[in-house]
Amino acid sequence: MSARYRIQVDHSKCMGSGVCIGTAPEYFEFGTNSLSRPRQEVVDANEVVTDAAECCPTEAITVTDADTGEPAV
Repeated sequence: MSARYRIQVDHSKCMGSGVCIGTAPEYFEFGTNSLSRPRQEVVDANEVVTDAAECCPTEAITVTDADTGEPAV
């Protein structure tokens, strides 16, 4: 079984810069409130998702192992 990530965006921190969308458009999109949201909450583990989280200027993105809850970033 391959690893899976759970992606969460904290809207109290997100400022809607779109850096995550520019970095990983297949995983993030703008919501109706002009803030980022994951396209899917659980995805296959990959570097693009962790890169997007690391690039977030407000550290609003949390990526964890979907099974254990341990931080992936």
